[in-house]
Amino acid sequence: MTALTVNDRPIRFDLDPQIPLLFALRDAANLTGSKYGCGVGDCGACMVLIDGEALRSCLVTLAEAEGRVVTTIEGLSRDRSHPVQQAMVAEQAIQCGFCTPGIVMAAAGLIARNPSPTEADIIAAVPNLCRCGVYPRLVRAIERAGRVARRRERISAAPAPGIDPADAALAVPAMGAGEE
Repeated sequence: MTALTVNDRPIRFDLDPQIPLLFALRDAANLTGSKYGCGVGDCGACMVLIDGEALRSCLVTLAEAEGRVVTTIEGLSRDRSHPVQQAMVAEQAIQCGFCTPGIVMAAAGLIARNPSPTEADIIAAVPNLCRCGVYPRLVRAIERAGRVARRRERISAAPAPGIDPADAALAVPAMGAGEE
């Protein structure tokens, strides 16, 4: 069994140690925020923090993650209050949302080690692909997240939603027979 800490909880995986971490997280731990995009590390949709460093989980084996601390988008902040999450919403840097978890994790790793990133720093640290092309807003959002992290700005335009993510599916009423 492979043991690691995921989102501050110890987890033991009884899986092939050579399986990509992405599949262990999505299929065995039901942490589906990290997305399978390309499977070869080009798109960044599967980005997670491993010991604080943003890495593509499709390229890291479960064995390589042994004993390490992994943070997924689900573990970044339960109430979506992380500066990057708040700034992404405030700057309207989210379109379809498929790439968003990976981008947020790459940006969170950057802000943790450099809360005053330049545009060049952001471009280098956030190599994620976005088919919607939100790159100018993305750069603004990450610069703003840095200001929030440094306590130079507060974001009041993007409050955390009132529904706990774990309860979101419960908020949709079930459709009865004959309803469309």
